[in-house]
Amino acid sequence: MSRVTRTKHGRPVHHWRRDLVELAALFTAVAVADGVANLIGHGPDGPALLVISAVVLAATAGFHTWWARHHGHAPPAEDTGARSAAEVRSAGPAQDPDASAPDTAGASVLWRMRTTVRDEPGSLAALCTALAGRRVDILSLQTHPLTEGTVDEFLLRAPAALTATELTRTVSLAGGASTWTERADAHDLVDAPTRVLALAARTALDTAELPLALRQLLGRCTIRSLPATPFGGGRGPEPVPAEGVLEDTVMRLRAPEGGVLTVERPYLPFTPAEFARARALVELDSRLGPRIPGGHDVLTLPEGADITVRRVDTGDLTAAGAMHERCSQRTLGLRYHGPAGDTDRYLNHLLSPRFGRTLAAQTASGRIVGLGHLLWDGDETEVALLVEDAWQRRGIGAELLGRLVTMAVEAGCESVYAVTQASNTGMVAAMRGLGLPLDYQIEEGTLVVTARLDTAAVAARASHEGRAERLGEAARRD
Repeated sequence: MSRVTRTKHGRPVHHWRRDLVELAALFTAVAVADGVANLIGHGPDGPALLVISAVVLAATAGFHTWWARHHGHAPPAEDTGARSAAEVRSAGPAQDPDASAPDTAGASVLWRMRTTVRDEPGSLAALCTALAGRRVDILSLQTHPLTEGTVDEFLLRAPAALTATELTRTVSLAGGASTWTERADAHDLVDAPTRVLALAARTALDTAELPLALRQLLGRCTIRSLPATPFGGGRGPEPVPAEGVLEDTVMRLRAPEGGVLTVERPYLPFTPAEFARARALVELDSRLGPRIPGGHDVLTLPEGADITVRRVDTGDLTAAGAMHERCSQRTLGLRYHGPAGDTDRYLNHLLSPRFGRTLAAQTASGRIVGLGHLLWDGDETEVALLVEDAWQRRGIGAELLGRLVTMAVEAGCESVYAVTQASNTGMVAAMRGLGLPLDYQIEEGTLVVTARLDTAAVAARASHEGRAERLGEAARRD
C-alpha cells in the first residue's frame, strides 16, 4: 500500500511511480521465495540456506527501517513552500515566505497633520485610503469647515521610516492642499473636547494661565497683550469689537483688563473653529476676573529667621510699593536699569497676573522683602528679581529664582532670560546657581543671561522639597 508523503492544499497526494516500484518488488519477492522453497526442499544444503535467508531478511528489514527514518517522511527541499493554510497560521508570519518584511523593530512616530480638501463626497475617503496605503493609522480627526473646502486635522501614527516630505506628498496626490505636518507626542493623544475643558479649568484657577492655555490650544504662536494706556503715555492700540477680529494668521481679541490681546501664528492660518475656541477662553477669563491660587511655603533662613513665599498680585501693590521705598537707589537702578521714578506704573504691570506670575518673600509680620517675576514676553519668558537691601545675600533671591524656573518648566517654556548689568553680581550668581546651560549677550551695556530649560537638571527643581537646605548655600554664593 502506498504512503502519503506530503500534502497539497490540505489533501493527500499519491505517486503512481512509487506504487509501481512496490508492486514489482512484491512479485520479485514471491519469485525468490518460491525458488528458495524448492531449493531447500530438494537440495542437500537446505537447512544452511534457510539460515542464510533468515539472516539476509533480517538485515534487509533493518536497512529499510533506517532508511525510512532518515528519508521516508522528509519532504523534498523544493516543496517547503507548499504548506497548508493551517501550517502557515500555526507557524506564524515570520515563517511565511510570502509575508512582507516587518518595519524596523515595529517603530512608529506620531504626527499632527492639517490639510485642506474639497468639500465634496469622497474627498476624505480618498485621503484616508492613501494614508492606509502607506500603513498610516489615523488616531483622531477634526474637521474645520470653511467657506470653500474643509480643513481636516489628523493625529497620525506612521512608520518611523516615513518622512514628513513623503507624508505630505502622499496627501497631496490624494487631493490635499496647503498641508502642514508637525511631530506630535503623547499629550496630543487627548481628544480635543477633553483638552479644551482642561485648559478652561486651568484658566479658571489662575489668571496667569490664559496665555499658556491659548498657546497649548493653538500650538506654537506669539501672544501679546497691549494695555489700553501705554506705560509711557501716548495713544494705545486700536480697539477691537466685542466679537474680535480674525485676519488669516492673526486674531485680535478684547483683553479682559482692557486693551487688545493679539495672537499670531504666521506658519498656519487660523480657522473659524479655532477663533471661536480662543474667544470663548478669553471670555471665560474676563468673566472670572483677576485671581491667583492661594497657599504659601514657610522657609527658615540660615540665621534662623522664617520667611513666607507666596503668589501676589495687584492686591499687594501697597506692600510692594513700601518695599521699593526701603530699597536704595542703587538696588532699584540695578533692577530697572536706571532711575525708577514711576514705581506705581512699574508695579501695577509687574504684579498683574495678566502678564505673568509674581512671587513674594515676606517676614512673619507680613512685610514684603523680596519680589520675583516671571513675565510672558510674546513667545519668550523673562525672569526678574528685587530683594530689599537689608535682606540681600541670604539666599532669598536664589530661592525665588529657583521657584520661578520651576513654574516656567511646568508652563512648557524652553528658556528664560534675565536682563541685568554686569555689576549686578547677585543676579548673575543666582542664574549660575541654577545649574543650567547659560548664554550671555551684551546689548548696549546691558547683560542678557538666558538659561535653557530643556535639560535633565530642570527636573531636579520640579519639587519644592529640600529648598530650605539650599538657602544656606545660595546665601554663600550671593
